[in-house]
Amino acid sequence: MPQGKAREVWIEQCEAAQTIRVRFGLKSAFDYLVGEKLLNFAEAAANHGDFARELPRFVSEVRRMFTPEEVEVQLAHIERSQNETVMGVSDEDDPCPESPAEAAQRVRRFNLIKELPTATNLGTS
Repeated sequence: MPQGKAREVWIEQCEAAQTIRVRFGLKSAFDYLVGEKLLNFAEAAANHGDFARELPRFVSEVRRMFTPEEVEVQLAHIERSQNETVMGVSDEDDPCPESPAEAAQRVRRFNLIKELPTATNLGTS
């Protein structure tokens, strides 16, 4: 992967989240950026040094974009939704419902990154 690609990725994602926030609101922007993009970025960081080096910068930008209160409320909302899915409460109109195993895996992945926006230390050790 070309040097700096990871940086370009998170910068573009943060810019997109700002547009989403203006057009669709806080929840949509947070779900996109944290619930989807930050999660994927953190997974890529486990195997790619460029992503691992950029992860603290990405998290710092998330912290700049959302207040601590917004982060707390939105993380709680995502977690509540995921728990409902795991417990079998889901959208009955969904043509491709998640299996319980898929839902549990998604919750495990989310739990790995939910601490990032509120962590006191963002080092890359």
